[in-house]
Amino acid sequence: MLPLSLESFRLFLHITAAAVWVGGQLTLLGLLPVLRDIGPDAPRAAARRFNLIAWSAFGVLFMTGIWSLLEETPSSRGAAWNATLGLKLLMVAATGIAAAFHAGAQSKVILAAGGAISLFAGLAAVLLGVMLSIAPS
Repeated sequence: MLPLSLESFRLFLHITAAAVWVGGQLTLLGLLPVLRDIGPDAPRAAARRFNLIAWSAFGVLFMTGIWSLLEETPSSRGAAWNATLGLKLLMVAATGIAAAFHAGAQSKVILAAGGAISLFAGLAAVLLGVMLSIAPS
């Protein structure tokens, strides 16, 4: 068996938190029609409960992302890698900001736009993170 390293543990935490953040959004989106059938307050109640889990996961993502950056030497990785990192960081900011707008929305437009932007930016951040992790050193 391979040894468990601190790097493996950090990556495990980061991937698990991303699965909760992005996967949870996809799951909640898929459950939305069923929740609406249960009652008009069910979607909001489910979203409030999900927010407790999701924002905790976002915090883990933030912390493990910083930890990962501290372990990396971006200056030695080249312009393409750094551009990808910059875009990933932009998508991380976009998913968090859009989710915050979504959570505090008072209108259906902000609710829908915030949710959609948060989901797509989160998916983009995951893809860019995979690209960064498999890029040659």
